[in-house]
Amino acid sequence: MSSSFRDIWIKFLGFMPLFLLLFISLNGNSVIGFKFFSVNINYILIYYWVLKRPQVLGYGFIFLAGIITDVVVGSPFGVSALTLLVVASVAAYVRVVTVRASLFYDWMSFIPALLLANFIYFIALHFSDYSIHYLYFFNNSIFTFICYPILWAIFGLLINFTKSNLHA
Repeated sequence: MSSSFRDIWIKFLGFMPLFLLLFISLNGNSVIGFKFFSVNINYILIYYWVLKRPQVLGYGFIFLAGIITDVVVGSPFGVSALTLLVVASVAAYVRVVTVRASLFYDWMSFIPALLLANFIYFIALHFSDYSIHYLYFFNNSIFTFICYPILWAIFGLLINFTKSNLHA
């Protein structure tokens, strides 16, 4: 009985990134904001899990999360889905070309993903005549980049916990 409960719990923890992505999308707050800074959790979540365990987050779920975010927030339809897929595609490319994974390499390769996703986001919002707050997005990008190592460590603990309990 306890063995089956433990197996179910480990499976649940294995799907935690997917549940977290969909919860953040349904909540409409992909950006955690404080008084002076904000962090885009979706970018970090998608980049890390597509880089480390791509079987957890499929591209269909990422697209669905972006569409849900657009509907909840009220942004032009498909913009968030496109930017999330850009982040996922950069992570997939980095996963293929990376020889040795480490925090530094993952963190530095997050820069092009962040820049390309924000560029696509700005272009899409510009052509849809949506108001853009450039300073807000610049600060958001900087603090998203800074907070990547913190979430990298937390997600790494989750991976290690599920690996160690799977083999126990």
